[in-house]
Amino acid sequence: MTRIRRPRTRLRTATLTGTAVLAAAALTACNGGGGGSEGSGAAKEAPQTKVSVSASGKQAKAGEPVKVTLTEGDKLDSVTVKDTKGGTLTGQISADGRSWTSARTTSPGTSYTVEAKAAGATATKADFTTEAADKVNKLTMAPGKNTTIGIAHPVSIVFDHPVKNKADVEKHLKITTSNDTEGSWGWMTDYSGKDRVDWRPKDYWKPGTKVTLNADLNGVNSGKGGGWFVRDYQTNFTIGKNQIVKVDLDNHRLKLIRDGETVKDVPMSAGTPGGDKASWRGKTVLMSKEGTINMRSETVGLGDAYDKMVDFSMRLTWSGMYAHAAPWNAGYFGSANKSSGCIGMSDTNAQFVYDAVQVGDPFEVTGSDAKGTQALNNGYGNWNVSWADWQSKSAL
Repeated sequence: MTRIRRPRTRLRTATLTGTAVLAAAALTACNGGGGGSEGSGAAKEAPQTKVSVSASGKQAKAGEPVKVTLTEGDKLDSVTVKDTKGGTLTGQISADGRSWTSARTTSPGTSYTVEAKAAGATATKADFTTEAADKVNKLTMAPGKNTTIGIAHPVSIVFDHPVKNKADVEKHLKITTSNDTEGSWGWMTDYSGKDRVDWRPKDYWKPGTKVTLNADLNGVNSGKGGGWFVRDYQTNFTIGKNQIVKVDLDNHRLKLIRDGETVKDVPMSAGTPGGDKASWRGKTVLMSKEGTINMRSETVGLGDAYDKMVDFSMRLTWSGMYAHAAPWNAGYFGSANKSSGCIGMSDTNAQFVYDAVQVGDPFEVTGSDAKGTQALNNGYGNWNVSWADWQSKSAL
């Protein structure tokens, strides 16, 4: 009998990945390769990271830190928590590597994605959404961003709604200065009736100081009736020239002093003493330079005494005390106080002062011809409070 010889097929080596490896392994087993070393080269998939997350579902509690705990495996390699607005909650892995906790709390009405990866395992994801806020609180800050202001201007925040959790809110307000300026927060009711908190240096700012306020309030609850903050705020400004305006009510003079030297000394006439038309004394702060404005006496409770267009108007209080041009009062400049509460000068002198001063410059008003000391909240009366008393107004 003739024997037929089958040609031998030379096996070529190849690199197989994924399902190809699994198919090759199965084929070898079918051809009797079981038990040999050739069938043991299949890649072993890494297990998926298994964790538990402190928040879940569509109505997770807002205002809480996120905690991620490893349920299987040795240690966490990384954890990220991002929201759909592009924000990130930073945090830290515990010393034993078994958990991660966010440094900040969650914001209401926000969707988050958690991605966690353990050593030797593939990453896993989890999603949750926090409950919506019943009310949102907002705020207004002064000075404005990228401004240059005078040496007496405080950092001032006025809130839209009441702030009951003052200590918690204050913890999230951070002042950074270029020269480690000492200062403190102080709470008050603003002239508008709203809650307000100011940061005042112990002494007037040093010229050239750079200041930044970071109000990291996103996810902070302001308390009953106030609602949640749902964003962070930031402003920065620079302290300008070293200027003080000194107003002497008794001698009827106004002096502009720069770097300790008198730049201008002008005669003026302030508020008529002995009643509601008298001026306030104390350390006030130039709030704004408003130029030519209409002043009407009924807006400050003085009936129909005046209705005028007034030039070079510089606001000192919310109650309506200004320094401005008052040519109609020229006969009293330097000799008597006969205005309805403001500090009046000639057109020429008022323009000089207006052009020279900065918002935030202190106007130090002294003398007996006054109706009292400017209140803390009537503009920026912060400097009429001692440093010890000011510090006591902090919620911390």
